[in-house]
Amino acid sequence: MTSRLDRPSSNARCVGAHSVPGANRSGGPALRPFASVIIVALSIGLSGCAEQSMDDLKLYVKDVMARPGKPPEPLPPIEPYEIYTYSSSEGIDPFQPFFVAPPEVTDSKADQGNGLKPDVNRNREELEAHPLDALRMMGTLERDGETWGIVRAPDAVIHRIKVGNYLGQNHGKIIEISEEQIGLSEIVPDGQGGWVERDASLALFQ
Repeated sequence: MTSRLDRPSSNARCVGAHSVPGANRSGGPALRPFASVIIVALSIGLSGCAEQSMDDLKLYVKDVMARPGKPPEPLPPIEPYEIYTYSSSEGIDPFQPFFVAPPEVTDSKADQGNGLKPDVNRNREELEAHPLDALRMMGTLERDGETWGIVRAPDAVIHRIKVGNYLGQNHGKIIEISEEQIGLSEIVPDGQGGWVERDASLALFQ
């Protein structure tokens, strides 16, 4: 007995992916139009949400600006000034000075004594800016029969002086120059409104 395999008829059609119009096995080209539609729809929806959010914000700001402002807090009360009257007669008067300076000595009072007074119109010399005990006699110098004294100031500057010059801050006039010292005649206050003359000297610095 002979068996026979039935072959498919020539009129039969296979239905597969390749038979669908526009179909692709990878699925790429057929999905592109659909994905574009979705992206456009999402963009429109997001822009609509953003516009709605801005509208809500504008409405909120408008509502806040329309609210009545808070009134300012009242100022603290001003206390009246109380006048204090100082009525103590036993205590110290606060309006009187605690120290009364003695009157200054004038030239008229100085003239009432022996008439001695320093010459205030004389041009002061450089070594009169220093106290006498701050000066140092360094030696002597003789030239053309005249003796000069060599004096060092506190700033280490050396000065050459002669009889008739002034030293110190008490109107000290040089009256003698020797190898051992420089003799001065100073004019100082006598404590009674006048002036008195006294001798002073600057010894050789050892």
